[in-house]
Amino acid sequence: MNNPRSDDTAGSPADPMLAGFRRSIDNIDAALIHMLAERFRITQAVGEYKAQAQLPPADPSREERQIQRLRKLAEEADLDPEFSEKFIRFVIEEVIRHHERARRA
Repeated sequence: MNNPRSDDTAGSPADPMLAGFRRSIDNIDAALIHMLAERFRITQAVGEYKAQAQLPPADPSREERQIQRLRKLAEEADLDPEFSEKFIRFVIEEVIRHHERARRA
């Protein structure tokens, strides 16, 4: 643990190249969190609207279109489409859970 090269902090002076990569990763992670937070703020409003309009919490046809759209985007971005599908399915499941909770409120 005393080896400075095993340090996980972004500002590790032992390896400036690694520190730079880590700063970039940290910035991207922060952006991802902020984007997810914004996405969930919007889907929360959708859930409230669906509850008021007595619409179902899930929309399987839209969800499938989204999954296919994001798989295509992943392929274009040279990202594993299986990973992107797992990720978006996780997000969709969480959104549906929120919509179901809004419906019960």
